[in-house]
Amino acid sequence: MLDIGSYFDLLPVDGGEEVRKQIVMSLQEMEFEVEAAHHEVAPSQHEIDFRYTDVLKTADNIQTFKWVLKTIAIADGFHDTLMPKPFSGVNESGMHIHMRLLSEGKNAFFSPSSPHGLSTFALNFVGGLIFHAREITSITNPTINSYKRLVPSYEAPVNISWALCNRSAMIRIPKTRKEGTRLEFRSLDPTCNHYLALALTLAAGLDGIEKGIEPPVPIDENIFNMKGSRRKELMIESLPGTLWQFLEFTKNSEFVRDTLGKHVFHTFMRSKESEWSEFCASVTDWETSKYLELY
Repeated sequence: MLDIGSYFDLLPVDGGEEVRKQIVMSLQEMEFEVEAAHHEVAPSQHEIDFRYTDVLKTADNIQTFKWVLKTIAIADGFHDTLMPKPFSGVNESGMHIHMRLLSEGKNAFFSPSSPHGLSTFALNFVGGLIFHAREITSITNPTINSYKRLVPSYEAPVNISWALCNRSAMIRIPKTRKEGTRLEFRSLDPTCNHYLALALTLAAGLDGIEKGIEPPVPIDENIFNMKGSRRKELMIESLPGTLWQFLEFTKNSEFVRDTLGKHVFHTFMRSKESEWSEFCASVTDWETSKYLELY
């Protein structure tokens, strides 16, 4: 790691500041609208945010973004990783996406006369994401390591919930309203195939609108600090803890199969089932350290 910096640290503590500047300037030359770039909570962890656009262009931008990160890091003698949890004991890396729908050029998620300024479209979109959360998570979080991130105590969402301005929920509605009304889907990570992940998140939300799926009540308490009895009272369900558990949901999902198409669906399932089998047959460093001398 380059440094032991934390949230919003600068030089000399932020050892990656110059590399981050190069990345931002390169993206700007490629007509990216970079909105923020800063050191994150964990050592040598960085965040770069770029402005929204339509869903296909966003997927293309993510692909370009990843290529620029890798290329500049290598040129400067570093290795950039998008691994969700590369190190134990520190905060992990996610890929939060912000979404809104437009109708005749206006934000369809905003309704000034509705509670919290959210239209029925917005609420049903949230409802669709929550309804399909388990089915799509193996695509939005597709690696063994993805589930090292989705654990309590490190600010990653581990419960199927939504909230207003509550960063402990899976789906958050930022404070901005009118044309800025949007939702933030916080569970994705950067190892996903973003074309598939964005297609499924959009399809899940639109399915919620088409079927009028109402979301549960928003949770405005800190879920990270909530006792199990309180989560049960509020009917907050947890995300399963392994890739295999999510693959079981995906395998039986007609929604995912129809959205991705049979060829992509079956290819993805074969690949991930093989990856899980390979993982199960491997002996990890943790196991060797834990058991080799003990037994």
